[in-house]
Amino acid sequence: MAASTGKSFASRFGVHIAVLVFVIIWTIPTLGILVSSLRDKDQIIASGWWNSFASSSQTEAGRLPAASAQTQKDGKYVIEGNVFGDGAKRAISAFGTKAAAPTQYKAGTAADLGDGVTLQVNADGSFTLASPKPFEGDRGQRVYYASSAPPKFTTENYDAVLFSEGIGRSFMNSLTVTIPSTVIPILIAAFAAYALAWMRFPGRALLIAVIIGLLVVPLQMSLIPLLKLYNGVGTFFGVPSKTYLGIWLAHTGFGLPFAIYLLRSYIAGLPREIMESARIDGASDFEIFVKIVLPLSFPVLASFAIFQFLWVWNDLLVAMVFLGTAPDQIVLTAKLNALLGSRGGNWEILTTSAFITIIVPLIVFFSLQRYFVRGLLAGSVKGG
Repeated sequence: MAASTGKSFASRFGVHIAVLVFVIIWTIPTLGILVSSLRDKDQIIASGWWNSFASSSQTEAGRLPAASAQTQKDGKYVIEGNVFGDGAKRAISAFGTKAAAPTQYKAGTAADLGDGVTLQVNADGSFTLASPKPFEGDRGQRVYYASSAPPKFTTENYDAVLFSEGIGRSFMNSLTVTIPSTVIPILIAAFAAYALAWMRFPGRALLIAVIIGLLVVPLQMSLIPLLKLYNGVGTFFGVPSKTYLGIWLAHTGFGLPFAIYLLRSYIAGLPREIMESARIDGASDFEIFVKIVLPLSFPVLASFAIFQFLWVWNDLLVAMVFLGTAPDQIVLTAKLNALLGSRGGNWEILTTSAFITIIVPLIVFFSLQRYFVRGLLAGSVKGG
């Protein structure tokens, strides 16, 4: 008895550890994307997101004012000012005048540049360039400095992405594709699953076998034939091929086999006594389906809704084949893919776009997750 209890405790402990590991693996990258999307673009380049709450150090370059800014002071020609022309509050630790040695001198010391010329850059960014002879030329002295800036968080990245990069429009396009592509398969599959589970008609077993067979057909294998068929139908009726209707039908077709299989397994496990009692009371199949089966099947409907919504929302291949790339059609994943090519170095744009992409799936999953496991496991009950 003690050995059995020990094994049970060890099993539960192992399960908890495994769940914790998976949660950490999933949470850390998501947290990194969120933090990076709120950081200043210069700090994203200078340090990783795990250092976002500490001051970041970076080496920058600037140019001092030209000779026209010089004044005479104590018998010398002096150019004064502040290297932080943007008014930012940063602390300089070292400076230099050569790219090969950007931190040659400590802040606050006077660097000898030769011919009696000295340059002093202080920690607050103020500088003094002095020379016994007048300065000449229209280009000022080049200066490099290592500075540290306090953590800076901003929502400017979201403003730029939503209103300047076209992500906001693509977000609405994705919703336009995803919501009907989730609802339509559920409506069709629910009727089909009830028919295959509780109605007797010739060829039922063959239909079930065909549906199970369609589960193993690779999506990539059927894309081009389906597109040719759809284009042919569109040409025959004189309608454009790249429309929302086309991608709704495509996602419906690809999602139906799994939807029917999942829903039939659940509906077939419902108590037979309920169905027989309803029939004795004179209820038709449609009334049984609407008033009994659908309310009892909500967990499995929610499970499939999560699957279908996440798959359609994150889809790129089907969207690129069946939908155009115009601003009023391009979906969020396609827009993000385009940004990777055009704005690959702008990490603040990419991280913000990525987090916007995962917000809706997170909301959908956590809203329906309490039905998720119930819906997946309920089909294991033997019935119909």
